[in-house]
Amino acid sequence: MTMQDNQERIEKLEDITGVTCIYVPVNDVYASIQWYQKNLGYQPANGGLVEPGMKAAVLNVPDQAGNLPSPGLRQVVPSLFLRQSDEAGGRLRFSWSLDQGRPHAIACFISPRIEELLERFKTNGVPIISERVTSGPNITFADPDGNLWEVWRP
Repeated sequence: MTMQDNQERIEKLEDITGVTCIYVPVNDVYASIQWYQKNLGYQPANGGLVEPGMKAAVLNVPDQAGNLPSPGLRQVVPSLFLRQSDEAGGRLRFSWSLDQGRPHAIACFISPRIEELLERFKTNGVPIISERVTSGPNITFADPDGNLWEVWRP
C-alpha cells in the first residue's frame, strides 16, 4: 500500500472509529491487574511484566483464540490503562445519579454471558451496585478502588 492509498483510505473513514483505551486510576496497579484478570478476563498487553510496585499497566481482552488485539482503527473492546493514583486523584464515577440514588458508572461493557459474570462477581466478592433489566440485563459493579463499571447484554 502506498502512502497515497493509505491517505485515501483514511479520508473515507469517520472522524471517530472507536475507543482505544480507558484510563483507570487505582491505588495498587499490581493488585488491580490481578483483579481485572480474575473478574473480567483482561490480560497485560504485549506479555507485559507484572510485578509489585508498578506505576502503570495496559490491559487488553484476548479474542476467542486467546490472542491479544493490536492497536487499530476499529478496536472493539478498549484497553484499560491502569495508573497509580491516590484517592485524592479521583475515581471513575459520576457524582450524580440517574438510578434511584445509586452512583452511576462511567462505562459499560457488553457480554453475551452476563449471568456467568454475575456468578463470578458474587463468588469473588465483587461489590454489585445494582442489577436491572433495561433493554437487556445490566449489572453495575465496583472494582477494589471504587471505580464504577456496568456490564450489559443486549
